[in-house]
Amino acid sequence: MTSTTDSTRELLLSRIRDVPDYPKPGVMFKDITPLLADPVAFTALTDALAELCLRHGATKIVGLEARGFILAAPVAVRAGLGFVPVRKAGKLPGATLSQAYELEYGTAEIEIHAEDLSADDRIMVIDDVLATGGTAGASLELIRRAGAQVAGVAVLMELGFLDGRARLADSLRGAPLEALITV
Repeated sequence: MTSTTDSTRELLLSRIRDVPDYPKPGVMFKDITPLLADPVAFTALTDALAELCLRHGATKIVGLEARGFILAAPVAVRAGLGFVPVRKAGKLPGATLSQAYELEYGTAEIEIHAEDLSADDRIMVIDDVLATGGTAGASLELIRRAGAQVAGVAVLMELGFLDGRARLADSLRGAPLEALITV
């Protein structure tokens, strides 16, 4: 559990807009753009995530494409840590490590520049939402394959009904999973 205060959670949750039937009927999309547009809420989010990174001894932050970039980059600056992007396959120049993972219907692949991580690094993975855990799990595999250690995973929001936390349990190998909000 994080030390995020109830008032911070309430502020963050109040700035997340529910969009029904997007991107398809029956889906309730959690839109974080109102939170990002509010400097008080965005600062509170950045501070809370930076505190988690420091508490868990992270030396670098990995942000997951694409909304994870928006959250992780200012957190890295606030915490005084490096930022390493995990991108969709084919988006990074030069030598990369790649990891395929299962989606509900099909597969996807993500990549990282392995030279940006070292055996001395403790990596905190940051993303906006933990849903089924596929992308986060693949990123943990990439981090370990690059030779770095996992400090944990931190997300703005966990969609508890999708059981991503349970699916990530083996991949976490005891590292913490911190969600500021669980719905």
